[in-house]
Amino acid sequence: MNRRTFLTAAAGAVLAPAPGDLDAAAFHAARRFAETPFGRIAYVERGAGPAALFLHGFPLNGFQWRGALPRLAPHRRCIAPDLLGLGFTEPAPDARLDPHAQAEMLVALLDRLGVGAVDLVASDSGGAVAQLLLAAHPDRVRTLLLTNCDAEPDSPPPALLPVIGMAHAGDYPDRWLVPWLADKVLARSPQGLGGMCFSDPRHPSDEAIETYLGPLVATPARKRLTNAYAIGLEANALAGLRPRLAAARAPVRILWGDADTIFSAESPAWLDRLFPASRGVRHLPGAKLFWPEEFPEILAEEALRLWRG
Repeated sequence: MNRRTFLTAAAGAVLAPAPGDLDAAAFHAARRFAETPFGRIAYVERGAGPAALFLHGFPLNGFQWRGALPRLAPHRRCIAPDLLGLGFTEPAPDARLDPHAQAEMLVALLDRLGVGAVDLVASDSGGAVAQLLLAAHPDRVRTLLLTNCDAEPDSPPPALLPVIGMAHAGDYPDRWLVPWLADKVLARSPQGLGGMCFSDPRHPSDEAIETYLGPLVATPARKRLTNAYAIGLEANALAGLRPRLAAARAPVRILWGDADTIFSAESPAWLDRLFPASRGVRHLPGAKLFWPEEFPEILAEEALRLWRG
């Protein structure tokens, strides 16, 4: 990552998609919907063959993987859904949004798409969902690649508690997301999504801010879903899961941005010890929580190495 030491000096530059990456227009055009008992699930798909399932973080959506999908589509049928309550997915009126419900929704989505086992790639709160999916349905997971995410001793992380508190008060979207959407410089500032979760001061791009946050604040009903998603993270969904994860045989690789201020720096080593088929930890100095969006080439390189055994 030394090659990007120029980023601070380039903070005012326009951030354009790298060659091969999907821009917002292409991503929106590629979006499909699958009808499930959990709701109408939005997803983008690229490639063919054995399936890989990509689980995004909060408050993001499948657009997080726009750089990884074109790089990995020659090797897998890459599927990037929007989780319940986020992005463009339309949950059923009675749908729960907690991580357990997300994992069961994904099983229904895979069944709807005719997919059996998958290679899982997961980030942030999507990493907790991935661990639940592995524990409950080990036959559906060939491999698991985790980036910075929940671990049982750090779920939810203390940094998320203010967000959960605002969500309980009903004003998380209005206090944070609406101002960030209106002022993208603020969104990229140290007080915004960018400074909290990205190492490149040009991230997130304008189109990423609009794609991520626009749906979450579009209507009062969507704001309620956004609050409900955050509240769904309050209970430790991974509590008591250690024995089942310790029995999992799927190969696991952990990639960790060491500048992350959201999740504990002790979590990657804890996860490495937990999984019996762990392929170890790769540390990324200077990278923050949402580094897969900034460095999709690293994610793709590691995914291919894991998939090839």
